[in-house]
Amino acid sequence: MMDSPFEAAFRASAASAQADKPLGLRLLACLLVPPAIVLAAVLPAHPAHGRPARPAEGFAPVLPAAPAPRAADGAIFNVAAGYTGLVEGRRAHAVGDPLTIILTEQINSSKTAASKTQKNGGFNVVPPTAGPLSFLDPNALKASGGSSFNGQGNATQTSTLGGEVSVTIAEVRPNGTALVVGEKRLLLSQGQEWVQVSGIVRLGDIDADNRVRSTQVADARVTYTGNGAVGRASREGWLSKFFNMISPF
Repeated sequence: MMDSPFEAAFRASAASAQADKPLGLRLLACLLVPPAIVLAAVLPAHPAHGRPARPAEGFAPVLPAAPAPRAADGAIFNVAAGYTGLVEGRRAHAVGDPLTIILTEQINSSKTAASKTQKNGGFNVVPPTAGPLSFLDPNALKASGGSSFNGQGNATQTSTLGGEVSVTIAEVRPNGTALVVGEKRLLLSQGQEWVQVSGIVRLGDIDADNRVRSTQVADARVTYTGNGAVGRASREGWLSKFFNMISPF
């Protein structure tokens, strides 16, 4: 089938453009295309093992709402000016109040699995000692088979996290609970680290020092990660990720 005049002109221009390129540029293109394909296959599939390169948004300190302007009534007492009840003391109870979360997370998990199967079978035919089948060898008519499987697995994991993070109350709910959010950022010489905490605490669990244990926080979300030279050194390289991704073993 003959090409149209337009297709023939396009093919001729493409061939001439390829021929006009120097040999060095063509070799450079051949060297750069395979790594580009590898990067395109690896980077979307493995975004640094789920480790964010920057802190997540939404953990900024919450400020209390500005009090509404009070009408001039001649009274000295003003509840909106920071009134605290005698029984409540100085415990955190309003939006914007800070409190400290004591991180005492320790999780131990262990799992063991074992499986074993075995099966044996046999087949034996004894030919007659007389007659037309007497020439058969009894040992040639024996058959046996067997199969066995033995598998065992063991997994153990221990996670421990300790420390203290101050958070602020973002929302006070009618049932006596409060939503708290907060973070702590550390800027080090080899990068930065940050701890982000959010969850729901019961106002009654807050002690006199405005502290509550992380085991008493419902729906707790704790993130401890960072970036920098040390973090990059502990991660697998992109070429190793590529070969591990395509390896069938």
